[in-house]
Amino acid sequence: MESFTNTAPTPPKAPQRPHVVLLPSPGAGHLIPMAELARRLVELGFSATILTFTNLSAPVDADRLTPCLPASVAVAALPAVQMDDLPANVHEGRVLAELARRSLPNIRTLVHSINSTTLLAAVVLDFLCPMALPIAAELGVPGYIFFPSNLAMVALTRHIVELHEGAAPGEYRDVAVPLELPGGVSLCGADIPDAFRASFTNPRYAKLVELVRSYRLADGILVNTFYEMELGTAEAFKRLEQAAGAFFFPPVFPVGPFVRRPDPDEAAAGASSPCLEWLDRQPVGSVVYVAFGSGGALPVEQTAELAAGLEASGQRFLWVVRMPSLDGGNGHCRGDGDYDDPLTWLPKGFLERTRGRGLAVAAWAPQVRVLSHPATAVFVSHCGWNSTLESVGCGVPMLAWPLYAEQGMNAVILEEKLGVALRVPPAREDDRCLVTRHEIATAVKELVEGGQKLRRRAESLQKAAAGAWSPEGPSRRALEEVAVKLKAALGREK
Repeated sequence: MESFTNTAPTPPKAPQRPHVVLLPSPGAGHLIPMAELARRLVELGFSATILTFTNLSAPVDADRLTPCLPASVAVAALPAVQMDDLPANVHEGRVLAELARRSLPNIRTLVHSINSTTLLAAVVLDFLCPMALPIAAELGVPGYIFFPSNLAMVALTRHIVELHEGAAPGEYRDVAVPLELPGGVSLCGADIPDAFRASFTNPRYAKLVELVRSYRLADGILVNTFYEMELGTAEAFKRLEQAAGAFFFPPVFPVGPFVRRPDPDEAAAGASSPCLEWLDRQPVGSVVYVAFGSGGALPVEQTAELAAGLEASGQRFLWVVRMPSLDGGNGHCRGDGDYDDPLTWLPKGFLERTRGRGLAVAAWAPQVRVLSHPATAVFVSHCGWNSTLESVGCGVPMLAWPLYAEQGMNAVILEEKLGVALRVPPAREDDRCLVTRHEIATAVKELVEGGQKLRRRAESLQKAAAGAWSPEGPSRRALEEVAVKLKAALGREK
C-alpha cells in the first residue's frame, strides 16, 4: 500500500530578534532611563532583558516598570548579596559600585543563561557597573556603558582618564580649578562633583579613577541627552574622536532624552491628585513648582528660609516638601523620615498665611503632569538630570538650586550654556551657606514676572527635545548607528 506524507510547506519561523541585556543601578534615576532605552531598542528591531538588583531597589519602581514595557522586554531580578558590612557613612555612589562588584557572579550566571536561549547582541551597563564589561567580552559580544546623565559628565570622566594616562600605580593627579571641559563648559571648584575633587584629601578619588579607567574597555558610551541640549560638547566629542593619534576613549552617542512615561495606573491616580485639582484653579503661567527630587534634602534652617522666601515673593506656589536633613548640610535623603510628616517642619503659621495662593504637599507629586500643566510657570529644581529633562520636555524654565552629585555642573549648563535657568544661589564653595529668603523671593519674582527670555528659550529647547526621536532626529540616528554595528557584528559571527 502506498504511503503518503504531508508535503504542505511548513510556515517559516519568524527570525529571532537580536537581544540586548541591560543592567541599571538601583534607583529611579538609573532604572527609568534604561527602561526607555530598552523601549527604543525594541523599535529598532531588538528584544531585551533588564536585570535589576534586589538590594537597594524600591519595590514600587520595579512594580511600575514591567506594565509600561513592550512585550519584547523582560525583567529579571538578581539575587540579593550581603551589603550590611559596609560602613554606615559610605557614599551612595560607592555603595552602588560595590553592589555591582559583589553581584558579578550572579550577573555572569544570568547573562550566560540568557545567551544560551537568545541571539545575544550586546550588554549595556550603567556607568557605575563597568566591572561587568569582561562578561560581554567572555561571550564575544559588544559591551556598552550607559550614562543616565549628560555629555558633560562623560567629558569629566574622560578628562580623569586622560589626566591619569601614564600615571604610576597609586599616583592620583588633581584636576585643575577652574576646570575647562570640551564644549566650553567651565566649572569652578564648587561645581565639580565632590568625588572628582582633591585627590590627596578625598579617599573616594582613587576608587573613582579606577572605575572610570575601565570605561576604555567599552565599545561605546550611550548618553541620556540630545544634540541640541549640549551642542558644543557633542561637537567637541566628534572632533576628539576624529583626531588622528588622539587619546583613546570609546565613541559617544547622545541617544536621549529618556524620561518616565506615565503608566495608566499612575495617570488615573494623578487625575484625582489634589495638586492637579489645585492647579486647575490657578491662572495660566502663574505657579512656581518647587521640588528637589526623590532624594534631595534641605537643612531645617534652609527649609524655613525657603518657606519665608516663597511667602515674601507673593507668587503662587506648589511645593513638594520632603523631610529635612538634620546634619546642617544639603544632601541626599535616605528615607529615614518615612515615619514623620515633613509638613510639620514648616514654620508656624506658614500654611495658614499662604492658604489660597500656595499648596504644600508631603513627599510626592505627579511631576510630569505638574510641569505640563498650563498653570505652571517656573520649576525650582535641584537640577537632577531626570528632573531637568522633564522640565525641558515641558518647556518650563528653572530656578536652579543644585544640592549634590553632578547637579552643580548641570546648573552651569542650564544657566550659562542654554539660558533656560536662573541660579540661586550662585556657586559657593561652602554647600552649608544659607540661601536667604531675600535671594529666594527676588529670584522667584524675577522668573515669574520677567522671565520671558528664559521662557522662550525653554520652549525652543522643548521643540528640539520632541524632535530628537523623530524619524530623522539626531538621537534616533545615533542609536540606529549603534544598532547597525550590533547587527553587522552578529552577521560576521555567523
